[in-house]
Amino acid sequence: MRETQTDEAAVPPAPGEEQHPSLALVNSSVTVPGGYVLDRLATPAGTNRWLLEHALAPADAGLQDMCAGLVRAMREQVRALFAARVAGLPALPAALSAVNDALIRLPTARLLCWDEETGPYRAAPHPTAAIVEHALAALAADAADLLTGPDADRLTACGSTPCTRYLLRHGRRHWCSTRCGDRARAARAYARRTRPEQDWLP
Repeated sequence: MRETQTDEAAVPPAPGEEQHPSLALVNSSVTVPGGYVLDRLATPAGTNRWLLEHALAPADAGLQDMCAGLVRAMREQVRALFAARVAGLPALPAALSAVNDALIRLPTARLLCWDEETGPYRAAPHPTAAIVEHALAALAADAADLLTGPDADRLTACGSTPCTRYLLRHGRRHWCSTRCGDRARAARAYARRTRPEQDWLP
């Protein structure tokens, strides 16, 4: 049975997360050896902290369960798009719709406001109620940029079981962390040592 934990320091960032918050979003939940799931968005407080770290929400946003659920739902849709891109498969329509729905909510026009003393002025809308909407739009835009930009061919899934993270490949590296690379190499070495002797015969 998989148990969800919220240990934030257990897994270092995967290559590419610093440039692409959508990659960090997908990797905010990871399965580690033993079947444990480390989920940084498991609680509203954890989600608020994650959004704050990525400059997508203020510290006092006060997210509730529903808001955290919206961010987790976006994570799964973006993960589905990344998985389709890496596998060379068509995108799931629901995942594509979710990202596009978030994109069209991204405000592009500054609103007309009125100050009692100085009169009319234009300002970008950032009401507290729309914090999650803004965050989802920014994450959707970054996911779209990653999937269609020059880094798209470097997007890959971590090659170490049971890790579920994605990364931007550098050279031949297919692991999201040194720990995953060490685990994959150890598993290959163990498989070679335990292979039946006849497998080695010509």
